[in-house]
Amino acid sequence: MRDSSRFPTQRKQTIRNRLLAGVPVLSNDLAAEFGVSEDAIRRDLRSLSAEGVCERVYGGALPLSTASGPLTSRLNDSPAEKSRLAARALDLICAGETVFLDSSSTNLSLARQMPQVLGVNIVTNSVLIAAALIERPGIEVNILGGRVNHHVGGRVDAKALDALAEYSIDRCFLGACAFDPSEGLAGFDRDDVIFKRGLLEMARSTAVMLTTEKLGTFAPYRICKPTGIGTYILSPDAGQTLRDGLSGAGCRVLLAEPDPLKEPI
Repeated sequence: MRDSSRFPTQRKQTIRNRLLAGVPVLSNDLAAEFGVSEDAIRRDLRSLSAEGVCERVYGGALPLSTASGPLTSRLNDSPAEKSRLAARALDLICAGETVFLDSSSTNLSLARQMPQVLGVNIVTNSVLIAAALIERPGIEVNILGGRVNHHVGGRVDAKALDALAEYSIDRCFLGACAFDPSEGLAGFDRDDVIFKRGLLEMARSTAVMLTTEKLGTFAPYRICKPTGIGTYILSPDAGQTLRDGLSGAGCRVLLAEPDPLKEPI
């Protein structure tokens, strides 16, 4: 029996730290580790859920995604990883395509890496993405109308959703706040999630870039199941079990270049 089992506050803080580090937890494992009942662990998880640290699920809890804040607060998060993901995503884009770039900080990195002369038609709901592309002579830029949602950093209202029907979208790069291998992609803003669902229905090909901090995390509104996305672009740090599961379900998995500052495993 660990000392922390006699001090519920310390035990709860240990669990909190794991969840904040992006680690899912199981009630039975925690009960065995701390030498307490599963009821005691469930009380801890209920309290942490009420604090907004996690989302309780059957048998344990999932950490909430760090992408819950407004877009402007996430622009400087994991810039090197986003850049590597974007470089890999560029390989998917073909000249002559109509490509939708959903509002997200990772998609903004993709826009910034696009060559001056690419010969594509970009449609976006993001003011920042449109601004990043406006001076590229080989890229036609279209931005959807509607009210800008400051949390999302783009237009996701009914007017923007209606405007999607004007375009024949060959490929879309979806923004996502959280991903769980069982539950799929999820977001924090209901209007944004409704918009993304509509986008997935209209695009002929779908892809999403996921930073490692979003893997195994939860957000309250589901966008789609894991199989709702055609191509996942991940960092090499993404677990082999996750990659094999997605591939086995029929999804394409592409890996970005490894972080040169990390020691190879």
